[in-house]
Amino acid sequence: MKNKSFLIISGLLMAFTSLSTDVYLPAMPTMEKELGGQVELTVTGFLVGFALAQLVWGPISDRIGRKIPLYLGLVIFILGSLGCALSTDMTQVIIWRVFQAFGACVGPMLSRAMSRDLFDSREAAQVLSTLMIIAAVAPILGPFIGGFIVSFTSWHVIFYFMALAGTLMLYGVYRLPETLPKEKRGHMSLLRSFSNYGQLLTNRSFMLYTLCVTFYYVGAYAFITGSSTVYITYFHVPEQDYGFLFGVNVLGIVGLNLFNRRLVERFSLRFLLRCASVIALLASLALWGLNLGNGSSIWTLAIPVFFVFSMNGIIAACSNAAALAFVSDEMTGSASALLGSLQYGSGILSSALLASFAATNGHPGAMVTIILVSVALAFLTTLLAKNVPQIKKSV
Repeated sequence: MKNKSFLIISGLLMAFTSLSTDVYLPAMPTMEKELGGQVELTVTGFLVGFALAQLVWGPISDRIGRKIPLYLGLVIFILGSLGCALSTDMTQVIIWRVFQAFGACVGPMLSRAMSRDLFDSREAAQVLSTLMIIAAVAPILGPFIGGFIVSFTSWHVIFYFMALAGTLMLYGVYRLPETLPKEKRGHMSLLRSFSNYGQLLTNRSFMLYTLCVTFYYVGAYAFITGSSTVYITYFHVPEQDYGFLFGVNVLGIVGLNLFNRRLVERFSLRFLLRCASVIALLASLALWGLNLGNGSSIWTLAIPVFFVFSMNGIIAACSNAAALAFVSDEMTGSASALLGSLQYGSGILSSALLASFAATNGHPGAMVTIILVSVALAFLTTLLAKNVPQIKKSV
Protein backbone atom coordinates (compact mmCIF):
# COMPACT_ATOMS: atom_id res chain seq x y z
CA MET A 1 0.00 0.00 0.00
CA LYS A 2 2.98 2.32 0.45
CA ASN A 3 3.09 3.43 -3.18
CA LYS A 4 3.24 6.60 -5.22
CA SER A 5 -0.34 6.30 -6.36
CA PHE A 6 -1.61 6.36 -2.74
CA LEU A 7 0.54 9.41 -1.94
CA ILE A 8 -0.45 11.36 -5.07
CA ILE A 9 -4.20 10.69 -4.78
CA SER A 10 -4.24 11.32 -1.02
CA GLY A 11 -2.25 14.52 -1.58
CA LEU A 12 -4.78 15.72 -4.14
CA LEU A 13 -7.59 14.95 -1.70
CA MET A 14 -5.72 16.97 0.92
CA ALA A 15 -5.61 19.85 -1.59
CA PHE A 16 -9.38 20.21 -1.69
CA THR A 17 -9.31 22.74 1.15
CA SER A 18 -6.91 24.97 -0.77
CA LEU A 19 -8.70 24.37 -4.07
CA SER A 20 -11.97 25.49 -2.49
CA THR A 21 -10.52 28.77 -1.18
CA ASP A 22 -7.34 29.88 -2.93
CA VAL A 23 -8.46 29.56 -6.54
CA TYR A 24 -11.18 32.20 -6.19
CA LEU A 25 -9.28 34.64 -3.96
CA PRO A 26 -8.36 36.95 -6.90
CA ALA A 27 -12.05 37.10 -7.84
CA MET A 28 -13.29 38.17 -4.39
CA PRO A 29 -13.16 41.95 -5.04
CA THR A 30 -14.95 41.44 -8.39
CA MET A 31 -17.60 39.23 -6.79
CA GLU A 32 -18.23 41.83 -4.10
CA LYS A 33 -18.72 44.60 -6.68
CA GLU A 34 -20.98 42.47 -8.88
CA LEU A 35 -23.10 40.72 -6.24
CA GLY A 36 -23.00 43.14 -3.31
CA GLY A 37 -22.66 42.00 0.30
CA GLN A 38 -19.49 40.95 2.09
CA VAL A 39 -17.54 38.42 0.06
CA GLU A 40 -15.48 37.40 3.12
CA LEU A 41 -18.62 35.65 4.39
CA THR A 42 -18.30 33.13 1.56
CA VAL A 43 -15.13 31.97 3.31
CA THR A 44 -16.90 32.02 6.69
CA GLY A 45 -19.78 29.97 5.30
CA PHE A 46 -17.38 27.47 3.78
CA LEU A 47 -15.51 27.08 7.07
CA VAL A 48 -18.75 26.57 9.01
CA GLY A 49 -19.78 23.73 6.71
CA PHE A 50 -16.25 22.34 6.57
CA ALA A 51 -15.93 22.26 10.37
CA LEU A 52 -19.36 20.84 11.19
CA ALA A 53 -19.58 18.22 8.44
CA GLN A 54 -16.38 16.49 9.54
CA LEU A 55 -18.03 15.66 12.86
CA VAL A 56 -20.64 13.70 10.91
CA TRP A 57 -18.28 12.00 8.44
CA GLY A 58 -15.77 10.89 11.10
CA PRO A 59 -17.91 8.28 12.92
CA ILE A 60 -19.40 7.17 9.58
CA SER A 61 -15.92 6.41 8.21
CA ASP A 62 -15.01 4.49 11.39
CA ARG A 63 -18.11 2.36 10.91
CA ILE A 64 -18.24 1.70 7.13
CA GLY A 65 -14.67 2.39 5.97
CA ARG A 66 -13.01 5.24 4.11
CA LYS A 67 -13.94 4.88 0.41
CA ILE A 68 -17.73 5.23 0.45
CA PRO A 69 -17.59 8.55 2.37
CA LEU A 70 -14.98 9.76 -0.13
CA TYR A 71 -17.29 9.05 -3.08
CA LEU A 72 -20.25 10.74 -1.39
CA GLY A 73 -18.19 13.76 -0.38
CA LEU A 74 -16.92 14.35 -3.91
CA VAL A 75 -20.44 14.23 -5.37
CA ILE A 76 -21.59 16.82 -2.81
CA PHE A 77 -18.55 18.99 -3.63
CA ILE A 78 -19.34 18.88 -7.36
CA LEU A 79 -22.98 19.86 -6.82
CA GLY A 80 -21.99 22.68 -4.46
CA SER A 81 -19.49 24.04 -6.98
CA LEU A 82 -22.13 24.09 -9.71
CA GLY A 83 -24.52 25.85 -7.34
CA CYS A 84 -21.94 28.57 -6.67
CA ALA A 85 -21.32 29.02 -10.40
CA LEU A 86 -25.03 29.54 -11.07
CA SER A 87 -25.63 31.93 -8.15
CA THR A 88 -26.96 35.43 -8.85
CA ASP A 89 -26.43 37.11 -5.46
CA MET A 90 -24.02 36.83 -2.52
CA THR A 91 -26.52 35.04 -0.27
CA GLN A 92 -26.84 32.22 -2.79
CA VAL A 93 -23.05 31.91 -3.05
CA ILE A 94 -22.74 31.68 0.74
CA ILE A 95 -25.42 28.96 0.97
CA TRP A 96 -23.84 26.90 -1.81
CA ARG A 97 -20.39 27.37 -0.28
CA VAL A 98 -21.68 25.77 2.93
CA PHE A 99 -23.07 22.86 0.90
CA GLN A 100 -19.82 22.59 -1.07
CA ALA A 101 -17.86 22.40 2.18
CA PHE A 102 -19.89 19.40 3.40
CA GLY A 103 -18.27 17.45 0.58
CA ALA A 104 -14.86 19.13 0.44
CA CYS A 105 -14.03 18.29 4.06
CA VAL A 106 -14.02 14.53 3.44
CA GLY A 107 -10.80 14.56 1.38
CA PRO A 108 -8.44 16.16 3.91
CA MET A 109 -10.08 14.43 6.87
CA LEU A 110 -9.79 10.93 5.45
CA SER A 111 -6.30 11.53 4.02
CA ARG A 112 -5.16 12.04 7.63
CA ALA A 113 -7.13 9.02 8.83
CA MET A 114 -5.77 6.76 6.08
CA SER A 115 -2.20 7.79 6.95
CA ARG A 116 -2.86 6.83 10.57
CA ASP A 117 -4.44 3.54 9.40
CA LEU A 118 -1.23 2.55 7.64
CA PHE A 119 1.73 4.14 9.47
CA ASP A 120 3.21 4.78 12.93
CA SER A 121 3.59 8.35 14.23
CA ARG A 122 7.02 9.11 12.71
CA GLU A 123 6.12 7.53 9.37
CA ALA A 124 2.75 9.31 9.46
CA ALA A 125 4.53 12.65 9.92
CA GLN A 126 6.71 11.87 6.89
CA VAL A 127 3.69 10.78 4.84
CA LEU A 128 1.69 13.85 5.86
CA SER A 129 4.61 16.07 4.88
CA THR A 130 4.63 14.38 1.47
CA LEU A 131 0.86 14.81 1.11
CA MET A 132 1.15 18.48 1.99
CA ILE A 133 3.86 18.97 -0.63
CA ILE A 134 1.47 17.59 -3.25
CA ALA A 135 -1.41 19.58 -1.77
CA ALA A 136 0.71 22.74 -1.89
CA VAL A 137 0.39 22.80 -5.68
CA ALA A 138 -3.19 24.06 -5.21
CA PRO A 139 -2.37 27.26 -3.29
CA ILE A 140 0.59 27.93 -5.61
CA LEU A 141 -1.40 27.49 -8.82
CA GLY A 142 -4.84 28.40 -7.45
CA PRO A 143 -4.49 32.21 -7.33
CA PHE A 144 -2.72 32.18 -10.72
CA ILE A 145 -5.51 30.12 -12.28
CA GLY A 146 -8.19 32.20 -10.59
CA GLY A 147 -6.54 35.46 -11.62
CA PHE A 148 -6.23 34.25 -15.22
CA ILE A 149 -9.86 33.11 -15.37
CA VAL A 150 -11.31 36.30 -13.87
CA SER A 151 -9.13 38.44 -16.18
CA PHE A 152 -10.48 36.82 -19.36
CA THR A 153 -13.89 35.43 -18.44
CA SER A 154 -15.83 35.72 -15.17
CA TRP A 155 -15.78 34.45 -11.60
CA HIS A 156 -18.52 31.92 -12.46
CA VAL A 157 -16.00 29.90 -14.51
CA ILE A 158 -13.81 29.45 -11.43
CA PHE A 159 -16.53 27.36 -9.77
CA TYR A 160 -17.07 25.33 -12.95
CA PHE A 161 -13.34 24.60 -12.75
CA MET A 162 -13.82 23.32 -9.18
CA ALA A 163 -16.65 21.03 -10.33
CA LEU A 164 -14.41 19.60 -13.06
CA ALA A 165 -11.62 18.94 -10.55
CA GLY A 166 -14.06 17.09 -8.27
CA THR A 167 -15.27 14.96 -11.17
CA LEU A 168 -11.72 13.91 -12.07
CA MET A 169 -11.03 12.99 -8.44
CA LEU A 170 -13.80 10.39 -8.48
CA TYR A 171 -11.52 8.23 -10.61
CA GLY A 172 -8.64 8.86 -8.22
CA VAL A 173 -10.68 7.57 -5.28
CA TYR A 174 -11.53 4.46 -7.31
CA ARG A 175 -7.77 3.75 -7.47
CA LEU A 176 -7.30 4.00 -3.69
CA PRO A 177 -7.26 0.93 -1.44
CA GLU A 178 -9.64 0.58 1.50
CA THR A 179 -7.31 1.23 4.45
CA LEU A 180 -9.70 0.28 7.27
CA PRO A 181 -10.47 -3.47 7.16
CA LYS A 182 -13.74 -4.71 8.64
CA GLU A 183 -12.08 -6.22 11.71
CA LYS A 184 -10.71 -2.80 12.73
CA ARG A 185 -13.94 -0.88 12.27
CA GLY A 186 -16.08 0.33 15.16
CA HIS A 187 -18.90 -2.01 16.13
CA MET A 188 -21.07 0.43 18.08
CA SER A 189 -24.22 1.80 16.49
CA LEU A 190 -23.64 4.92 14.45
CA LEU A 191 -25.52 7.01 17.00
CA ARG A 192 -23.45 5.68 19.91
CA SER A 193 -20.21 6.14 17.99
CA PHE A 194 -20.66 9.91 18.32
CA SER A 195 -19.84 9.44 22.01
CA ASN A 196 -16.22 9.02 20.86
CA TYR A 197 -16.01 12.80 20.75
CA GLY A 198 -16.50 13.00 24.51
CA GLN A 199 -13.54 10.67 25.05
CA LEU A 200 -11.39 12.62 22.61
CA LEU A 201 -12.17 15.98 24.22
CA THR A 202 -10.94 14.64 27.56
CA ASN A 203 -7.78 13.12 26.03
CA ARG A 204 -5.27 15.78 27.19
CA SER A 205 -2.41 14.79 24.87
CA PHE A 206 -4.63 14.54 21.79
CA MET A 207 -6.21 17.91 22.55
CA LEU A 208 -2.93 19.78 23.17
CA TYR A 209 -1.48 18.74 19.81
CA THR A 210 -4.83 19.44 18.16
CA LEU A 211 -4.95 22.92 19.71
CA CYS A 212 -1.41 23.62 18.50
CA VAL A 213 -2.41 23.35 14.85
CA THR A 214 -5.84 24.88 15.58
CA PHE A 215 -4.40 28.10 16.99
CA TYR A 216 -1.81 28.27 14.22
CA TYR A 217 -4.55 27.97 11.60
CA VAL A 218 -6.46 30.89 13.13
CA GLY A 219 -3.57 33.02 11.91
CA ALA A 220 -3.29 31.16 8.61
CA TYR A 221 -6.94 31.78 7.78
CA ALA A 222 -6.63 35.41 8.82
CA PHE A 223 -4.04 35.74 6.06
CA ILE A 224 -5.92 33.59 3.53
CA THR A 225 -9.13 35.56 4.04
CA GLY A 226 -7.63 39.02 4.37
CA SER A 227 -4.65 38.96 2.02
CA SER A 228 -6.53 39.68 -1.20
CA THR A 229 -8.15 42.77 0.32
CA VAL A 230 -4.87 43.97 1.82
CA TYR A 231 -2.78 43.45 -1.31
CA ILE A 232 -5.32 44.36 -4.01
CA THR A 233 -7.39 47.06 -2.27
CA TYR A 234 -4.93 48.63 0.19
CA PHE A 235 -1.61 48.20 -1.65
CA HIS A 236 -3.20 48.30 -5.16
CA VAL A 237 -1.45 45.14 -6.33
CA PRO A 238 -2.78 43.82 -9.72
CA GLU A 239 -4.81 40.62 -9.48
CA GLN A 240 -2.23 38.63 -11.45
CA ASP A 241 0.65 39.82 -9.22
CA TYR A 242 -1.32 38.91 -6.10
CA GLY A 243 -1.05 35.28 -7.18
CA PHE A 244 2.75 35.54 -6.98
CA LEU A 245 2.75 37.22 -3.55
CA PHE A 246 0.41 34.53 -2.21
CA GLY A 247 2.09 31.60 -3.94
CA VAL A 248 5.63 32.38 -2.75
CA ASN A 249 4.54 31.57 0.81
CA VAL A 250 3.55 28.11 -0.32
CA LEU A 251 7.04 27.55 -1.75
CA GLY A 252 8.31 28.03 1.81
CA ILE A 253 5.79 25.49 3.06
CA VAL A 254 6.90 22.99 0.41
CA GLY A 255 10.55 23.49 1.34
CA LEU A 256 9.89 22.96 5.04
CA ASN A 257 7.76 19.88 4.32
CA LEU A 258 10.67 18.39 2.36
CA PHE A 259 13.06 19.22 5.19
CA ASN A 260 10.61 17.89 7.77
CA ARG A 261 10.65 14.43 6.18
CA ARG A 262 14.32 14.21 7.21
CA LEU A 263 13.96 15.97 10.54
CA VAL A 264 11.40 13.50 11.92
CA GLU A 265 13.97 10.72 11.53
CA ARG A 266 16.32 12.50 13.96
CA PHE A 267 14.16 14.53 16.35
CA SER A 268 10.95 14.03 18.33
CA LEU A 269 7.74 15.54 17.00
CA ARG A 270 7.37 17.65 20.14
CA PHE A 271 10.88 19.13 19.75
CA LEU A 272 10.25 20.00 16.10
CA LEU A 273 6.94 21.66 16.97
CA ARG A 274 8.56 23.78 19.66
CA CYS A 275 11.33 24.96 17.32
CA ALA A 276 8.92 25.77 14.47
CA SER A 277 6.56 27.59 16.84
CA VAL A 278 9.38 29.77 18.20
CA ILE A 279 10.43 30.81 14.68
CA ALA A 280 6.81 31.53 13.72
CA LEU A 281 6.33 33.56 16.91
CA LEU A 282 9.42 35.72 16.31
CA ALA A 283 8.34 36.35 12.71
CA SER A 284 4.81 37.21 13.91
CA LEU A 285 6.22 39.79 16.32
CA ALA A 286 8.14 41.39 13.45
CA LEU A 287 5.05 41.27 11.25
CA TRP A 288 2.92 42.96 13.91
CA GLY A 289 5.49 45.63 14.75
CA LEU A 290 6.10 46.61 11.13
CA ASN A 291 2.49 46.71 9.96
CA LEU A 292 0.33 47.89 12.85
CA GLY A 293 0.68 51.60 11.99
CA ASN A 294 0.52 53.51 8.72
CA GLY A 295 4.12 52.94 7.62
CA SER A 296 3.54 49.45 6.25
CA SER A 297 4.43 48.39 2.72
CA ILE A 298 4.12 45.32 0.54
CA TRP A 299 7.52 44.09 1.71
CA THR A 300 7.08 44.76 5.44
CA LEU A 301 4.08 42.46 5.10
CA ALA A 302 5.29 39.87 2.60
CA ILE A 303 8.69 39.04 4.13
CA PRO A 304 7.60 38.30 7.75
CA VAL A 305 4.51 36.47 6.45
CA PHE A 306 6.80 34.16 4.47
CA PHE A 307 8.64 33.09 7.63
CA VAL A 308 5.44 32.72 9.69
CA PHE A 309 3.71 30.45 7.22
CA SER A 310 6.71 28.50 5.99
CA MET A 311 6.60 26.90 9.46
CA ASN A 312 3.33 25.29 8.39
CA GLY A 313 5.54 22.68 6.72
CA ILE A 314 6.52 21.43 10.16
CA ILE A 315 3.63 22.47 12.41
CA ALA A 316 0.75 20.96 10.42
CA ALA A 317 2.31 17.55 9.67
CA CYS A 318 3.85 17.04 13.12
CA SER A 319 0.76 18.23 15.04
CA ASN A 320 -1.57 15.99 13.05
CA ALA A 321 0.67 12.94 13.40
CA ALA A 322 1.27 13.58 17.11
CA ALA A 323 -2.42 14.05 17.92
CA LEU A 324 -3.51 10.89 16.08
CA ALA A 325 -0.80 8.85 17.83
CA PHE A 326 -2.76 9.15 21.08
CA VAL A 327 -5.98 7.49 19.80
CA SER A 328 -6.99 3.89 19.06
CA ASP A 329 -7.57 2.45 15.57
CA GLU A 330 -11.36 2.33 15.83
CA MET A 331 -11.52 6.03 16.73
CA THR A 332 -9.10 7.34 14.09
CA GLY A 333 -11.79 8.70 11.76
CA SER A 334 -13.55 10.49 14.61
CA ALA A 335 -10.23 11.85 15.89
CA SER A 336 -9.28 13.12 12.43
CA ALA A 337 -12.73 14.68 12.12
CA LEU A 338 -12.48 16.49 15.46
CA LEU A 339 -8.93 17.60 14.65
CA GLY A 340 -10.03 18.96 11.29
CA SER A 341 -13.22 20.48 12.67
CA LEU A 342 -11.35 22.51 15.28
CA GLN A 343 -8.47 23.24 12.91
CA TYR A 344 -10.57 24.71 10.13
CA GLY A 345 -13.44 25.86 12.31
CA SER A 346 -11.04 28.21 14.04
CA GLY A 347 -10.85 30.12 10.78
CA ILE A 348 -14.50 31.10 11.20
CA LEU A 349 -13.43 33.57 13.87
CA SER A 350 -10.69 34.96 11.62
CA SER A 351 -12.90 35.52 8.60
CA ALA A 352 -15.74 36.97 10.71
CA LEU A 353 -13.38 39.52 12.26
CA LEU A 354 -11.87 40.34 8.89
CA ALA A 355 -15.31 41.10 7.46
CA SER A 356 -14.75 44.52 9.08
CA PHE A 357 -11.96 45.19 6.54
CA ALA A 358 -14.51 47.02 4.40
CA ALA A 359 -14.60 49.74 7.07
CA THR A 360 -10.79 49.94 7.39
CA ASN A 361 -10.09 50.06 3.63
CA GLY A 362 -8.02 46.88 3.85
CA HIS A 363 -5.39 48.09 6.37
CA PRO A 364 -3.40 45.03 7.58
CA GLY A 365 -3.51 45.95 11.30
CA ALA A 366 -6.35 43.61 12.28
CA MET A 367 -4.94 40.73 10.24
CA VAL A 368 -1.42 40.89 11.71
CA THR A 369 -2.78 41.17 15.26
CA ILE A 370 -4.82 37.98 14.82
CA ILE A 371 -1.75 36.23 13.42
CA LEU A 372 0.44 37.24 16.39
CA VAL A 373 -2.05 36.15 19.08
CA SER A 374 -2.81 32.82 17.40
CA VAL A 375 0.85 31.86 16.88
CA ALA A 376 1.63 32.75 20.51
CA LEU A 377 -1.14 30.40 21.70
CA ALA A 378 0.14 27.63 19.40
CA PHE A 379 3.59 27.97 20.95
CA LEU A 380 2.10 27.72 24.45
CA THR A 381 0.48 24.35 23.69
CA THR A 382 3.84 22.87 22.66
CA LEU A 383 5.24 23.73 26.09
CA LEU A 384 2.44 21.76 27.79
CA ALA A 385 2.38 18.70 25.48
CA LYS A 386 3.84 15.27 26.28
CA ASN A 387 6.22 13.31 24.04
CA VAL A 388 4.63 11.16 21.35
CA PRO A 389 4.45 7.34 21.67
CA GLN A 390 5.78 5.13 18.88
CA ILE A 391 3.26 2.47 17.83
CA LYS A 392 4.55 0.23 15.04
CA LYS A 393 2.16 -0.65 12.24
CA SER A 394 2.18 -3.78 10.14
CA VAL A 395 1.05 -3.08 6.58
